[in-house]
Amino acid sequence: MKRRKPNNPRARLERSCRAILSSNHVAVVCISPSGWQGMVNWKLAKRIPPGRQVANALCDIPHRWTIYVAGLCLDQSGNRYMKSIEAMPDGNYLAAHLTDVIETCVLDQRATCNPRHLIGSGWIAIPAQVSLTEDQAYRIFDLVGAWNQVKQVSA
Repeated sequence: MKRRKPNNPRARLERSCRAILSSNHVAVVCISPSGWQGMVNWKLAKRIPPGRQVANALCDIPHRWTIYVAGLCLDQSGNRYMKSIEAMPDGNYLAAHLTDVIETCVLDQRATCNPRHLIGSGWIAIPAQVSLTEDQAYRIFDLVGAWNQVKQVSA
């Protein structure tokens, strides 16, 4: 007779969290200099309202991340464009441990942009190994107002 596998509540929690994130196509977006950060549905380019369940699924368990970093630019004739790279760090990381990787990628990407055209930068972090197209990233950055941002004044 076969024995059943023992109950593993941690594995069950991780599976349910990943199911929530993948069914909603959740991504975290941050743009600077305004400092706006939020969650979006990367497939439909729609904002996801803040919620405890989705936030806990993002932050409490480690994921294999895909990070899309872009320098947001505006040329002399007013045309918007972006210079971007995509990074997929090896291994599973908690969201809190990605800051060094993201900061390094943002600084490297800003250095490749024309300083006269550069108006800001942004990143999209997806808790799955999914590759974004440039059109999808452009729609997401346009959704959150990346080209129309105003720097927030710190109090």
